[in-house]
Amino acid sequence: MSQKILDAIAPTFREVFDDPSLVLTSKLSANDVDNWDSLNHITLIVELETLTGLIFSTDELVNLKDVGDFVQLLADKGYHG
Repeated sequence: MSQKILDAIAPTFREVFDDPSLVLTSKLSANDVDNWDSLNHITLIVELETLTGLIFSTDELVNLKDVGDFVQLLADKGYHG
């Protein structure tokens, strides 16, 4: 997993979930964040698309289990942080 990508997306996660102390790890998932509901999930995806300049398909997003999977998706799509 790319620490550079993780560091680049961490501020977006903190902003969307309104938690400045949120620590991103590869294993962090929706089950670990109180504010990670369906609406915030969509907001997170839109904000990360804006940050990275990438567009994610439903097929790409549906199988993501945690932040590590998302970081891998970003890396696979050419984002380096």
